[in-house]
Amino acid sequence: MLLWFVGTALAAMWFTFRDPAIDHRLVVLGAVLPDAIDGSIRGAPILHTLAAPIALMMGLMICTIGRRRVRRRGLAIPIGLFWHLVFDGAWMNTEVFWWPFAGFSIGDAAISLSGRPLSVVIAMEVAGLMLFVWSLYLMGLREPDRRKLFLRTGHLDPALTNNRTRS
Repeated sequence: MLLWFVGTALAAMWFTFRDPAIDHRLVVLGAVLPDAIDGSIRGAPILHTLAAPIALMMGLMICTIGRRRVRRRGLAIPIGLFWHLVFDGAWMNTEVFWWPFAGFSIGDAAISLSGRPLSVVIAMEVAGLMLFVWSLYLMGLREPDRRKLFLRTGHLDPALTNNRTRS
């Protein structure tokens, strides 16, 4: 699945943070990474664990001491990983989600998507597309200048994010 995580990550970022300075492109990257990496590599679904975004965030915080701009930009990826866990329902697989706290054996554990019927996956992708389009509307990306800023930097126009009643 791709559109489900793109749409939910963008919508969740808009309604939770409304931070014009975060790179929303990196949030989306973080939201699709677990399925891209865990789905392409045979073995343990490490990025579907709670430990993965926490370890990445801790490593990022340590490696960027004194480099605030790099830290701010990099934090978007673990935030995207957290969004993936939320919108994938990863917490429903205790063995994977709580690894290594619930035990070290997750070698053959399935990631959450594998048990969903195709009709549910298709419905989620359609919902993700709708959320993506709606997010573009909410973020004002129909306007060329705002769209250029977003595509170049991943940032939103601060005037738009400060106006919560904008229609």
